[in-house]
Amino acid sequence: MFFRNILFPTDFTSHARSALKYAAAFARQSHGRVVMFSVQTARVPANLMTLPERILQDQEKNWLLQLRGQVNELLTDPLFEGLEIEPVIVEGEPAGEIAKAVRDYDVDLVTVVTHGRRGLARALFGSTAEEIIAEAPCPVLTIRPPQHDFVHHRGSETEIRLNRILVATNFRSSSIIAANVARELARTSGAELHAIYVIGDYFEQISVMFPEGGRSALSRMREEVQSRMQSFAGENDGRVKTHVAEGRPYAEIVRLAAEIDADLIVIGTTVHASLFGGAPALGTEIERVVRNAPCPVLCVPSGRVVTPLPAFGRTTQPLPQT
Repeated sequence: MFFRNILFPTDFTSHARSALKYAAAFARQSHGRVVMFSVQTARVPANLMTLPERILQDQEKNWLLQLRGQVNELLTDPLFEGLEIEPVIVEGEPAGEIAKAVRDYDVDLVTVVTHGRRGLARALFGSTAEEIIAEAPCPVLTIRPPQHDFVHHRGSETEIRLNRILVATNFRSSSIIAANVARELARTSGAELHAIYVIGDYFEQISVMFPEGGRSALSRMREEVQSRMQSFAGENDGRVKTHVAEGRPYAEIVRLAAEIDADLIVIGTTVHASLFGGAPALGTEIERVVRNAPCPVLCVPSGRVVTPLPAFGRTTQPLPQT
């Protein structure tokens, strides 16, 4: 497994700890380390962990004493036994500081917990998780309890059990990089690899609005996708099970993941920079996969674009983005 330096962001809640076993399992399997990362809203002394307790007993500094206790408690978790753990505490905004830490600590993987959302409910940590995915320059593993787990542990022992991996592809650069990661994960874990391409429901809408040209384009699109997926399977010696679906991309990805009992979804993320400034954002389909997936989702970054323009073409060009 190629994830050696794992960043484990935590706010020390039981919810955030759901990602701990994944961070520990990947680090243990690759003989790597875990950077236990906490972002605070106020300044934290660099020597917090070694400061004499009497200095922290002042009422205004009592929160620092409590923070140090939380760090020390987490460091004693049995899942960390025998691993190299580096606690890091910084001040700032979580997403930006995590992205900076990925570069500073040569991080290969970030493990983060997210919430699903219903109606107008917006969970703070879930929102932060999506910002982390958008900002981080390395893969981000999102976990949304209670969902299907692929890490099992007894005491201090952890085991990664990947039986089926689903990679979503649209043959753009973002999904090509994700497909390579999925292939390697399947190879090293012995997992069965599935690939899905979703023809977006907007093609059906076009065919209704413009019957003659629209239906012809949709027919060509179906043929092209089938051909590309067959080639994709051939590149992997036929060991990939391919699926083509039509509809809302996130819904079809989530549906298939549940149908095949996938342990992991791998998806490429292209971040869209705002035309008017502000924070970068993920595409809505990716956000919805993360929020609704029945298993953890590995988001693999490829780059940033200003607008998600669809590309139409033949085999020498990318297919439309889903």
